[in-house]
Amino acid sequence: MFAPDSEVTPPPASGALLTLHPPGAAADERVAVEMPVALTVNGVSQAVMLATPADLEDFALGFALSEGWIGSRRELLDLDMLPQPGGVELALRVTAAREQHLKKRRRLLAGRTGCGLCGLESLAQMGAVQPAPVRAPVLAEGALDRALAGLHAAQVLNARCGGLHGAAWCLPSGELLLAREDIGRHNALDKLTGALARREADPRDGFVLMSSRASYELVHKTAMAGAGLLACMSAPSSLAIETAGRLGLQLWAFVREGRATRYA
Repeated sequence: MFAPDSEVTPPPASGALLTLHPPGAAADERVAVEMPVALTVNGVSQAVMLATPADLEDFALGFALSEGWIGSRRELLDLDMLPQPGGVELALRVTAAREQHLKKRRRLLAGRTGCGLCGLESLAQMGAVQPAPVRAPVLAEGALDRALAGLHAAQVLNARCGGLHGAAWCLPSGELLLAREDIGRHNALDKLTGALARREADPRDGFVLMSSRASYELVHKTAMAGAGLLACMSAPSSLAIETAGRLGLQLWAFVREGRATRYA
């Protein structure tokens, strides 16, 4: 575990917001940047996602972990950020053993919606990467309310433009220790996963809070990270509830001030 630091309210990353002046508008507006982010592993293209260009090192590591490309931070040997026309390439270099594993299970994603099933060739591939069972922490009374208040304060980019999702890691007391933002909810969670791994924090010591609805993919990614509780501000899907129950993950949704609903 690590102590709270400036990560609770990270400074806005350069290039994450764009200033526009729409015709007829009284003032400038800030909008979130959405751009293609290509991920390659040892020179081979693996995925192209649409993401906000902030905390991309965290995103690359978190995405690699949640997709099962690597099993730990130490299997990622190097990472280069290479500007490309209209986007950026995140070039990952992994161990030889992991490279061989990827050659056996190549998965191309088209990240248009954040659907965790984009690019799969058959329904049978849904079970190709499965997280280990997880265990939920015991929440203190009022923990979700405290975490929710912390998330609002930590979404510094969203406060300036709107439209960005937030993912936060919180202690069972509700204290928020780390937050990441992105135009895609799944990307925000990948960034959070990568940030936790880079700090060698144990996700089992806390829980994940998301500003979005509770989808299957968020449940799966939370469990892949090792956390046993996911709380979301909006509604859950049926597959999210079913998957949470199967994995032993505690799922809360409709988390608002003074209320929340537990589904699994």
